[in-house]
Amino acid sequence: MIIPHPLLGPRDAQEFVYLGDARLIDRPDGLAEDAADAFHDYAYLRDNPAGEHQELWYHEQGDRSWLVVTRDTVTHRILRAELASDVARAQGRSR
Repeated sequence: MIIPHPLLGPRDAQEFVYLGDARLIDRPDGLAEDAADAFHDYAYLRDNPAGEHQELWYHEQGDRSWLVVTRDTVTHRILRAELASDVARAQGRSR
């Protein structure tokens, strides 16, 4: 599988480490009243969709960037890849 890195161009998926659901970017507030429940859901509950899904990939054998890859889980076709920092900023996060 080839991942279209937004800075480096097409890269082989073997250069990357798959980290799971991109919702991990949206970490819960540890000081909120429902923090224990929110962190339980954050750590253990995952969707397993058939179709378009956003995933976190780490470019371990390259520039060590974090990417949010939007992929069709049925066909494995990659629809887009974005820097995770850009996605987090767009969601109102500073990480």
